[in-house]
Formats: sequence, structure tokens, C-alpha cells
Amino acid sequence: CSAIDACETNNGGCSAKAECRRTTPGNRACVCNAGYTGDGIVCIEINPCLESNGGCDRNAECTQTGPNQAVCNCLKGYSGDGKRCTYISLCSQNNGGCSEFAICNDTELTGRTCTCKKNYIGDGFKCRGNIFQELLRNSNTSRFYFHLEAFSIRDIAGPGPFTVFVPRTDILNSDPRVKDWIAKGVMAQVLRYHMVGCASLLYSDLTRVTNITSLHGDPIHISFSQNSLVLNNNAEIILSDAVGTNGVIHVINQILVP
Repeated sequence: CSAIDACETNNGGCSAKAECRRTTPGNRACVCNAGYTGDGIVCIEINPCLESNGGCDRNAECTQTGPNQAVCNCLKGYSGDGKRCTYISLCSQNNGGCSEFAICNDTELTGRTCTCKKNYIGDGFKCRGNIFQELLRNSNTSRFYFHLEAFSIRDIAGPGPFTVFVPRTDILNSDPRVKDWIAKGVMAQVLRYHMVGCASLLYSDLTRVTNITSLHGDPIHISFSQNSLVLNNNAEIILSDAVGTNGVIHVINQILVP
């Protein structure tokens, strides 16, 4: 007589993912292979990600790659080997994309927030100061700023509100009358004629008035012609509603003369 090998046929009835081990003649034991769990008759692949995120960091994704095998990858916004993930500060580079006049704060939910600094307004990505500061930041209005500085005119650096009509830089540079006004000592009056105090008038506001008084004291006539606002029947508003903390700037294509 010879001993019956219970594992000889069909892996002894064990799972294909199990090892059939002979015990006593005619008997056997089924043991699941490494990476599988069960009674040997039925063996199920172990997914390590189902328990404690597979040993990955809480800010990492666990991905099963095989029986009881997995890889850990840090989530977007984090760096590391997956077992340990560190939050990447978006604010550490280029102020997080916020304005240079904004404060960048890291937040794990949205990445970061941008908040304009004190004395600036805006959405954090674009922040504006008072209109005196804003004149210098725009090439269309910077020449007007330099004229104000040259004559120590700082009215619009105050609390306001103000409305300023600024002749575009190339107009101020090319108009021959500017040199004459400077020579005659009247340039300061011309500059103040472009400013209106006690009101921050947007383009839509200007469509509803016909006359406003400048800081120089003389009135500015406003009319609406061919879908454009025109000052003193001559100067057209070509860029409008540059809002600052203390007023608004409109760019015009001619110099206003009191």
C-alpha cells in the first residue's frame, strides 16, 4: 500500500493562490500564498491601502500595485516620499502670484489667499494705492505725475475723494504749449485744472452731469458725443475708471486749458 497524496490532483482542492501541504496520508492543509489572506480554500488578495492608508502619509494617495504591495504618492500641493509629505508653500515663490502690494497666506484648502495691504484696494492679485501713486505705475499717466512732482502739487495724495483727467503721456510730451506754460509760470494752474475735488466720478457718473468745478476753480464742461464723453468740446476720455483708494483716474487725449 502507498500513502495517498491529497495534493496530487487539482492542488488538493486548495485555492490557486494557496499552497497545498501534505500532512498525514490522505490529508492536506491549504495555506494562502504571501500577499493573500483566507482559509486556503478561498484566498483573497490583500490590499494594504485599506488599513491606515497603507502606511502612507495622510496627505498622500495609496495605490495598490500587487498582493499586499502599494506605493505612496504625495497629493498635489505636497512634496515628499509619500510616507512623509510636507505642504508646499505657494507664498514662498513670487509672493504666491499675489500683487506686490498684497499679503500672501498659505491655506491647505485653497492653496493660498491674497489680501491687499493696508492703504491698498483690490482683489489681492491686483492692488491699487491712492491715485497719486497709481499715476506713476502706468505709462499712460506717468508724465502727468512727473509734472505734479516738479511743481510740488500733491493735492491728490490726500484723503480725497478726487477725480483726475490725465492727458496721455505722449500728448504731454508732444504739445509745444507745455514749454510755454512752464516758462510763463502757469503750468501749475493748468495741472490743477485737470483735478476735481470732493468727488470720485466714474464714467457712468460723468454721463449724468454737464459741468464740474476743477481744483483750479474753473468749470469743466462735459458732453456726450458719438458714444464718447468729451470735455470742453475737445478732449475725449479714452481710458476710464482707474480706481484708487482716494479717487478715480480718466485718461484723455487732449490737454484741458482753463
